[in-house]
Amino acid sequence: MACEFSGIVRDAFIARGHDAWSCDWLPSEIPSKKHIEGDVILTLRWEKPWNLIIAHPPCRYLAVSGARWFKDKPREQEAALYFARFLIDYEFCEKVCVENPIGILSNKVRKPDQIIQPWQFGHGETKATCLWLKNLPLLKPTNVVSGREARIHKMAPSPTRSKDRSRTYPGIARAMAEQWG
Repeated sequence: MACEFSGIVRDAFIARGHDAWSCDWLPSEIPSKKHIEGDVILTLRWEKPWNLIIAHPPCRYLAVSGARWFKDKPREQEAALYFARFLIDYEFCEKVCVENPIGILSNKVRKPDQIIQPWQFGHGETKATCLWLKNLPLLKPTNVVSGREARIHKMAPSPTRSKDRSRTYPGIARAMAEQWG
């Protein structure tokens, strides 16, 4: 799992018996010997071969939620686009999923293959999440629930807000592990 500090997706795959690893500049929130703290690009290029990559590139300069600052950060945005393109087009892995909120990737790279919501996977919340897929089927909803709330959108500012907004919902992680593992 590229750019995954939470360990949620990694651990969903491990729970199903897979040799799953996470990599991020940040330490894993869930302590694990299967987390590489460092550069995702170097890890992908120099570690063991990968048969599936699920990547969560930072959305700060990509998501519509940050659009009002895009004009002030053109270099940062170009670097974020380069990184996302690298992950989407990664040639040394047969199966790739890159997830990100609705944002500029749809215009600057390509349209996503799928847009999912937490409420399709057992969580009563809304948070449109785009998936760019390579050799993977569309993710099938596993537990559609009612009572949908935009909790993430309404989240108050805090020192941990960006991390809190970026965690993958466990129901989505389980669906990925069940359907793609």
